[in-house]
Amino acid sequence: MATLFTRIRSGEIPGEIIFENEHVFAIRDIVPQAPVHVLLIPKAEIPGVADVEVEGDHRHLLNAARSLAEQLGLESYRLVINQGEAAGQSVPHLHMHLLSGRPFAWPPG
Repeated sequence: MATLFTRIRSGEIPGEIIFENEHVFAIRDIVPQAPVHVLLIPKAEIPGVADVEVEGDHRHLLNAARSLAEQLGLESYRLVINQGEAAGQSVPHLHMHLLSGRPFAWPPG
């Protein structure tokens, strides 16, 4: 069964795709935690970081984040990937949060 993100990409569920390339697409988070809060999602349905193949080219999410940040005119931003429910992953489809527009503290959470 297709994940929520795949269903958004296919148009089955409404969602505005604000960035897309061959490997990744991006949508605005529906519960933003910052003035800019975008989800970058691989088109491949990978459940999470723990399921990413050890071998292969894995730069697509980072390159997409950089391209989208440039497109949005962002000079400073935070990238977050959650792995598993206890870490805050609510959709079992690998995705990266791009957050910007306010100061961020460290450590997070």
